[in-house]
Amino acid sequence: MENDAPTFEDLNLNTPLYNALNDLGFTQPTPIQAQAYNVVASGKDVVGIAQTGTGKTFAYMLPILRHLKFSTQENPRVLILVPTRELVVQVVEEVEKLAAYINIRVLGVYGGTNINTQKQAVAQGQDIIVATPGRLFDLAVSHVLQLKSIQKLVIDEVDVMLDLGFRHQLLNIFDILPERRQNIMFSATMTEDVDELITDFFIKPKRVTIAVSGTPLHNIEQQRYKVVNFYTKVNLLEYLLEDEQTYHKVLIFVAFKKLADLLFDQIEERFPSEACVIHSNKTQNYRLRSIEQFRSGEHRILIATDVMARGLDIENISHVINFDTPKYPENYMHRIGRTGRAEQQGKALTFSTDKEIEAIETIESYMDKKIALLDVPDNVEISKQLIEEERPQIRERNNPIKRRTEDTIGPAFHEKKDKNKKENLGGSYKFKIASKYKKPKTRGDKNYNKRNKRK
Repeated sequence: MENDAPTFEDLNLNTPLYNALNDLGFTQPTPIQAQAYNVVASGKDVVGIAQTGTGKTFAYMLPILRHLKFSTQENPRVLILVPTRELVVQVVEEVEKLAAYINIRVLGVYGGTNINTQKQAVAQGQDIIVATPGRLFDLAVSHVLQLKSIQKLVIDEVDVMLDLGFRHQLLNIFDILPERRQNIMFSATMTEDVDELITDFFIKPKRVTIAVSGTPLHNIEQQRYKVVNFYTKVNLLEYLLEDEQTYHKVLIFVAFKKLADLLFDQIEERFPSEACVIHSNKTQNYRLRSIEQFRSGEHRILIATDVMARGLDIENISHVINFDTPKYPENYMHRIGRTGRAEQQGKALTFSTDKEIEAIETIESYMDKKIALLDVPDNVEISKQLIEEERPQIRERNNPIKRRTEDTIGPAFHEKKDKNKKENLGGSYKFKIASKYKKPKTRGDKNYNKRNKRK
């Protein structure tokens, strides 16, 4: 295979895959696709590290589909685990595109929908299962989904999965999978948790690394504004969004679900029917509909939390706006990676307050690059209104609920009353009472008191 500008023709694909790639208009593999193909096809355990938006799904699906033989067996042979429901839907769509000329069955399963419907679909027989860990385990425990024929396990976006607390579910799934299988793991970042998982469950894995995690994407212009508070950020955002031609497809990241809803209410009032919002409290149908409306261009603004938008592949996003500055630089990299995909030019803006300057410095150090600071336009009103999280915390001196350590009440300073000075006689006390009131020695000796009276 040539090192300079390889094409899919250089890979050992088959005619059905070439036909599908031609339909999609793809001629050249991305670096991760080119380098991972032979490694995944070898059958050895693989760890792939590549930035988001570099085509990781095709990187593992091309070699898997190339060597997946036709079979009529009911039990699946390939299992793909992803962290969110939206990613299940997306990966299933990608697999179906590549398998347009291949006779295989693929099914996506996730929580939040009727499990009985999914059980019926599983029972019809599948070749590839794409799933979130929780729902997969539920189906496996119910014995409807048999995992004994799994030959290849793919864990996509594994760093997010561990961030979301799925480690326990992953370990449970590993326990019920066949020991003889190929493990394929793709991640955007290498963390201690990811490394520990590899050490425990992978057998001499081959590593494929494309670019250093944290390297700024060369085709994304990064800028930031220093803004004093939430409502001033809203004013700045509304000022920018007035330019519909420039800001024609904008993904806005917010740290918390509560703030996402609050921001959506503000934007919806100013730009009615132009925005949608996704976070984990929204129903599955609402989330999928919001993403589709944003993808199709029906809505030009999508407000999202980190977890919900992680790994989403939406083309032609003009701007990513960090409404707040992410605490971890890896999250910043994943956020801005939503724009500038497929070698297109992208733009990322970050709004930061004084409290977020430390996070900005951490991100700049991580990337070894400064983010250009812009002046807030004069037309943007500086708001004095504060949300609850921004208000100074006033400690109420006499509030018993909010006490600091030094305010803790000490021992009583007054003498106890006589009735409270009684000695706790413990177990011997019941014998003294029995002797005083002539209680029967045993529960069955009802004539004990009568006999003692005669004496």
